Amino acid sequence: MRVHVGSDHAGLELKDHLVGWLRDHGYEPVDHGPFVYDALDDYPVFCLRAAEGVAQERAAGQDSLGVVIGGSGNGEQMAANKVRGVRSALAWSEETAALAREHNDATVVSVGGRMHSLENMTRFVEVFLTTDFSGDERHVRRIAQLAAYESTGELPPLPASARDA
Repeated sequence: MRVHVGSDHAGLELKDHLVGWLRDHGYEPVDHGPFVYDALDDYPVFCLRAAEGVAQERAAGQDSLGVVIGGSGNGEQMAANKVRGVRSALAWSEETAALAREHNDATVVSVGGRMHSLENMTRFVEVFLTTDFSGDERHVRRIAQLAAYESTGELPPLPASARDA
């Protein structure tokens, strides 16, 4: 499986570690940078490219996933979610990493390089990459609503529970 990886300066150490870890574990990492430390770099430059790589390959029928990394992971997740067809989730535990795949069929995981140990963040990525989407009807339905909104800009209809009685 190809795994697209991008970060900013705050995630550089983890990114470099993950690229080696991915290769050692049979994945094909695609490193979108950065490649040197620059405290003034901008995460969108790298994270958008990683997310674009995932979106393009998935559109072509490949089973690619992505990892974006920053200080907190928040901005990186936001950047990845701007790419049409990408669902990026912020993972801060093994459970959130697994649920991102099981329930949301997330295609990119975001982690905060300053929030956890290298070992924990590596484990979050491992859980994300090895967890399958459940395919449960309710999750498929919810993802379809997001995809429809992404392409049409139209809000899904309100359910009966949201209407005045």
